[in-house]
Amino acid sequence: MTPLLRRLRCDERGSVATELTLLAPVLIVLLLFVVFCGRLADSRLRVDDAAHQAVRAATLARSHSQASSDAHATAHAALAQAGVRCQNLGVSAHLAGLQPGSTVTVTLTCDIELSDLAMLGIPGSTTAESTASSVVDQWRGTDPAGT
Repeated sequence: MTPLLRRLRCDERGSVATELTLLAPVLIVLLLFVVFCGRLADSRLRVDDAAHQAVRAATLARSHSQASSDAHATAHAALAQAGVRCQNLGVSAHLAGLQPGSTVTVTLTCDIELSDLAMLGIPGSTTAESTASSVVDQWRGTDPAGT
């Protein structure tokens, strides 16, 4: 074997650049996946927060119809302010008489499109559901009309 051939065969210059070139796409996809998981968790936390805000708004209302509409409006506003876009937003308020001392429960269901959460172009959607409960103030007044 000639010395030139032996030297070229043992030469490792450029191998790091080649390895980095081959690994860069994998590292980028891994980074985008981590960002996707973080944004998905953040969206679920924001849905939880919107459910808590909605149930608090419902407990402050004086009538059943006002409590339901306040819960829906508050959930919609909280999610819009947080930057969460729901394909379908479901707000279900269980008012339990809306009497002082009773417990009000609001269940929020939000279908979140996955392509909004990362640059990966992931198709489909996921559903984030949260339930929050709050007690109606024991010492507050009630609706005089009783509705």
